[in-house]
Amino acid sequence: MPSPSPILARPARSLWPIAITAFFLLAICGVITFINWAVHQNMDLVSHDYYKEEILYQQQIDSLKRTRQLGGEVSARYNRESREIAVTLPTAHYLQKASGTIKLYRPSDASLDYSVPLLLKPDGTQKIRAADLRPGLWKVRIQWNAAGQDYSFDQPVIID
Repeated sequence: MPSPSPILARPARSLWPIAITAFFLLAICGVITFINWAVHQNMDLVSHDYYKEEILYQQQIDSLKRTRQLGGEVSARYNRESREIAVTLPTAHYLQKASGTIKLYRPSDASLDYSVPLLLKPDGTQKIRAADLRPGLWKVRIQWNAAGQDYSFDQPVIID
């Protein structure tokens, strides 16, 4: 009588090749997902024409030096009670018919920035309504020309 044939046992299959393949596939998918996310992030520069402004920076430095020579005559302050930003320039600049702009710059969100024309009262002041501004840090940037000279002033203001 023939002997029964032995049952061929299958060798145990190793899971290491599958695990390594799965790990690399997950890593590649993770990198692709991160790159996709990074490419779609909003990268606001300080302003839309940042590089053009950088080239003109020396003129800005000169106008800041002229403003420093005025001493404490230039200011921008937020008044909580009236919810206004009061801008003060030297009275002599009103008499010289100063012209310029006041820019309210929001460092955390460039879409909230806006400008108003410089319209001084005879005492050298101008008030800007701040009731509609979001709370947080704002920078008041005043740029004006008086008697043929450019002036510039930056003041951080915190709105409650």
